[in-house]
Amino acid sequence: MSFLIKVLVNGVALWVAAWLVDGITLADDTSSTAAAVITVGAVALIFGVLNAVIRPALMILSVPLLVLTLGLFTFIVNAAMLALTSWLSGLLGLDFQVAEFFWDAVLGALIVTVVSLLLNAVLPDGK
Repeated sequence: MSFLIKVLVNGVALWVAAWLVDGITLADDTSSTAAAVITVGAVALIFGVLNAVIRPALMILSVPLLVLTLGLFTFIVNAAMLALTSWLSGLLGLDFQVAEFFWDAVLGALIVTVVSLLLNAVLPDGK
């Protein structure tokens, strides 16, 4: 149940980022609401798996930059996860695109972080 809640939180956070940032598109080309929900869920699942598998390795490799920037480099790592999710979604035929890395991905990563933080504070953690 906890995994399902995390995927739901990721989906809402990605949808809010796509809604607020012009350079991020999510499920714009879908013809029905059901197709849009499935696309958002699939992209959220990809994003969650990438965050669970690749993000820890990137965080370990970037420890010197994290220390040097007092943790602000975390936003760049999160933006890289968004860009990687965009690339992988494109390979799988899903409608999720991040136009530019620096402006769109970094701003999107900031929005995803804030929305996820707020939703995780409100929702149960499944313990």
